[in-house]
Amino acid sequence: MPVAGVVLAALGRGAERGASARLVALRALGLGDLLTALPALRALREAFPAHRLILAAPRALAPLAHLSGAVDEVIDTVPLAPLPAALHGADVAANLHGRGPESHGVLLAAHPRRMLAFAHPEVPESRGGPKWRAEHEVARWCRLLEESGIPADPRRLDLPAPVSSLSVGGVTLVHPGAASAARRWPAERFAAVARAERYAGREVLVTGSAGETELAHQVARAAGLPSGAVFAGRTDLLELAAVVAAAARVVCGDTGVAHLATAFGTPSVVLFGPTSPHGWGPPAERPWHQALWTGRTGDPHAAWTDPGLLEISVADVLEALRGLSGDAAERFARAS
Repeated sequence: MPVAGVVLAALGRGAERGASARLVALRALGLGDLLTALPALRALREAFPAHRLILAAPRALAPLAHLSGAVDEVIDTVPLAPLPAALHGADVAANLHGRGPESHGVLLAAHPRRMLAFAHPEVPESRGGPKWRAEHEVARWCRLLEESGIPADPRRLDLPAPVSSLSVGGVTLVHPGAASAARRWPAERFAAVARAERYAGREVLVTGSAGETELAHQVARAAGLPSGAVFAGRTDLLELAAVVAAAARVVCGDTGVAHLATAFGTPSVVLFGPTSPHGWGPPAERPWHQALWTGRTGDPHAAWTDPGLLEISVADVLEALRGLSGDAAERFARAS
């Protein structure tokens, strides 16, 4: 099941088999991982128009995956666990999850006819595939496809704004949470930014997951915001996406909300610490997103705030927010 020659064979089979042909894309990770894979998923959709494109990912991501228009179905998948029976025997499997060998093994155990994947010396079936290298996450998966014969445009990151009954247009959205402590800027600094935005006459909302509700309230109290300004724990994923899409600006760490801001074209200031924006940051060609990073790297899973992240001051963030105004106006002028 070598990678070489996969694409032409799969395309031909799809034309013959029609709706019964299936393509499984493995990306059983988080929100930011899904959003950075959108260009690759869209490329697969266009390269395999006769296939049913099934995304193997957590069920919670399904609403956004469907919003992209790239996938036909999402089947709930646990990271690196055996694939559900419904995903076995696919005509084509694309490993958008990792370099292998574990993720390669997960796909191969489901017996696809062909696999698109990076080459790994421990996985003979991946022989001839593209080589893994350090690069931006969006570019990585597009290159996997490009070097497999499938055109992929890394600029295709945008999503349409979800329909929502929430009335939150024009706010400054502060999102203090992150999956690990290493990537969480101190709550008191987020509060200082929120307070400055409020003094400047802007409405401020604080978002977060259900598990980040207390953190969000802590930020709101320190900023002098009413409890009604806290949306943490009050929105599902699609509602959170709608809030980000409607906001005037977003301040957050290196987390999924930053990628939502990119997807909806919402101006943002994103704070990086243990990881570089060169790997996960907003696209350089979109100046209405500002990535702050002091140049240091560390353990993104550490149980304490990364020292490099702590080097970013409140003044740095406020200066970046002031710089968003002109860029945002220019961006929306071009889009209109």
